Amino acid sequence: MSRKWLEVFKNKGADLKEIIACAIANASIILGILLLKQLGGLQTLELIAFDVMVRLRDDLEPDPRLLIVGITEEDILAFNRWPLSDEVIAQLLDRLSQLQPQAIGLDIYRDIPYEPGHQSLIQQLDNPKIITIKALGDSDIQGTPAPPTVPPNRVGFNDLLLDPDGVVRRNLMLATIEDETFYSFSMQLALRYWQKQGINPTNSPLHPDGIRWGRAEFLPLHHTSGGYQTIDDQGYQILLDYRSRKAVARVVSVSQVIYGNIPPSWVEDKIVLIGTIAPSGKDLFLTPYSPSRRISPKMPGVLIHAQMVSQLLDAVAGERSLFVFWPQWTELIWAIVWGVAGVMVVVVVRHPLVWIFCPPIMLGILWVGGFYLFLNSVWVPMIAPSLTLLFTSVIVIIYLGFRAQRQQQVVMGLLGQNASPEIAKALWNSRDRLMTNGKLPGEKLVATMLFTDIRNFSTISEQIPPEQLIEWLNQYLATLTQCVHSHRGIINKFMGDGIMAAFGVPIARTTDAEIAQDAYAAVACALEMRDRLIELNKLWQSQNLPLIEMRVGIFTGPLVAGSLGSRDRLEYGLLGDSVNIASRLESCEKDRQSEPCRILTAYQTLVYLPDVFDLESWGFIPLKGKQQLIDVYRIVGWQSPPQAEHPK
Repeated sequence: MSRKWLEVFKNKGADLKEIIACAIANASIILGILLLKQLGGLQTLELIAFDVMVRLRDDLEPDPRLLIVGITEEDILAFNRWPLSDEVIAQLLDRLSQLQPQAIGLDIYRDIPYEPGHQSLIQQLDNPKIITIKALGDSDIQGTPAPPTVPPNRVGFNDLLLDPDGVVRRNLMLATIEDETFYSFSMQLALRYWQKQGINPTNSPLHPDGIRWGRAEFLPLHHTSGGYQTIDDQGYQILLDYRSRKAVARVVSVSQVIYGNIPPSWVEDKIVLIGTIAPSGKDLFLTPYSPSRRISPKMPGVLIHAQMVSQLLDAVAGERSLFVFWPQWTELIWAIVWGVAGVMVVVVVRHPLVWIFCPPIMLGILWVGGFYLFLNSVWVPMIAPSLTLLFTSVIVIIYLGFRAQRQQQVVMGLLGQNASPEIAKALWNSRDRLMTNGKLPGEKLVATMLFTDIRNFSTISEQIPPEQLIEWLNQYLATLTQCVHSHRGIINKFMGDGIMAAFGVPIARTTDAEIAQDAYAAVACALEMRDRLIELNKLWQSQNLPLIEMRVGIFTGPLVAGSLGSRDRLEYGLLGDSVNIASRLESCEKDRQSEPCRILTAYQTLVYLPDVFDLESWGFIPLKGKQQLIDVYRIVGWQSPPQAEHPK
C-alpha cells in the first residue's frame, strides 16, 4: 500500500498496527478466494454467470446458410414408426439431393438396417455430399459406429461435451484416439462448405497449437480458460458461441420435404442437417438458455450441431469472433485489482451511510465491464473479482465502522457531553481532520474563553446541608450549561462552583469574521447567564435558599487545543496565555461588584465586538501572573435588544 493511502488511513484515526492487521485480513481473504478459484470451487458460479451473459445479449437472425430438417412427433405418427425406416430416410436424402445442397448432415445413427429400404439407403449414402455420424463413446462405453458403407472422410462424431452441471457450452472439433484423428460432425459440414470456395484450415504460424482457417485463428480451450478450472480439455475444443435461443436456422419437417412442400431455394447451396427434434426422441440437452425456458428447456441435439456449424462458418468468414481468454496470471491480477479497488473506494468515502452503496455500485461497474468484454468475445472470470471486491470492502467497512465508533466515543467523551448538539455534530463530521491515532492533536487557534465563579461560595456552602448543596449547585451549573450550548460553545471543565467554557474550538476559525462571531457569542452568553441568575435568585428566595452573585471573565486570543493524557484516560485541554488571562479577569478585584453578575473582558475581545454593548472602562489593571497591564472593560448590557443571530 502506498504512502498516500497509509496517510488516508491515518487521517481516519488508524494506527500502523491496525492498518497492518486490516491489510493482512484483506490479503488473506484475497488469497483464499484465489485458492478456492484454482481448486475449482468457483467454477459452478462462473458458469452460471456465463449463462446469464449469454441470455442477456441479443440473438442473431437465423443463419441463411443452413436448413434443418427435423423429425417431428407428427412425422413419427405419419410414418407410423420410430426410428424411421431406411426407406423413409432414403426418400428424404433423394429429395434433398435433387435440390442441390452444399452438404447434407445426417444426425441419425444408421449402423444397422431398419427395413424396409436398406439397399435404397446404401445407394443414397454413396452421395459424396452426405456426412453421417458415429459416436466415439468413452473409455467405459464403446461408441456407435457409422454406416459401414460410408468412407471415414464423410463421417463425423456427434458426441457433445457436457460441463459438470450437464450444460453444453463447448464444441469438440477434433479428437484423437490411439493416434487417429477424428473430425466432429459440425467440423465435417463446415469443411465441405468452405472447401468448395478453396478455404482450408492450416497450421497457425503464430501459435503451435493454433489453426488458421480463413479469417479465424482457432486456439484450443484449456481447463483454466475463462471460468473453467476442472473440465477435461482433451481433444481440440472451443467455447460454443450460441447464435440464438430461438431456431438457429429455418426448420422444416421430414414430411414437408418428402411431399415437396418447400421451395427449392430453401435447400440450394445450403448445409442441410437432418435429426430428431421430437421430444420422444430424447435427443435433448441443457444449454445456457435452459433456465429461462419453462417449457421445453432442453435443446435438440441437431439444433446444437447447427449452432456449432453456424459458429464455424461465421468465424472463418470473419463475421463473428471466437472467444478468447486471458492468461491465468492476468485473471489473478484482475481479481486482486478489484479487491484493492474495493478497499480504496471505501477508504476514500467519508460518510458511513454511503458505505452501504459502495460495494453494490462497484459490483455494478465490474459486471458492466465484464459484460462489455463478453460482448466483444472475451470471457473473463466474474465471481472471483466480485468476491474479492465484496469481502475486502466489507472488511474495511467493518474496520472503519469500528474505528468510527471508537472515534465517536473519544470525541463525545472529550467534548460531546459538554457541547451543544450542533457543535457535537460538527465535531463528529470533522473527526477525520481533527483526530490522529485516536487523539485530538494539539492545534493552535484563536478562540474566546469564558470563566465563571460564584462569589463567596465557601461561605454559602457552609449554610446548606451537603445533599441540598449538590442539588442547588447542579441546578445552577445546568443553567449555565444551557446558556453555553445555546450560543454554540463548549464546557471544557466544571471547576467546583465555576465553569471553563470556550467558543471557537476545536474547529479552528480561519477568518476574523468567524473569530468575531465567537467573541460575540461569548459576551451574549454571559449576559444571558446574568438574566438567568436573576430568575434563579427569585426562585431560591421563595425556597429560602441563599442568593448568589457570580463573576465572568472573557478573553479572546491564541491558544493550543488538544487531548491530554493517555488512551486510557484522555482530557480535552486548552492551554495558553489567553486561557490564563480569561481566568484572571474573572477573579480580579473580587470586591468590585455592584450587580449579581459582573462580566469583565479586555480590549483584545472588544476589537471583535460590534457596537451593540454598553461598556464601562476599568482602565489598565495588573493581573496576577502578568507583567503587562491589561486594558479591562465591564460589559454593562445591551445597547439595543439582542439580535436573533450572531453578526457576520
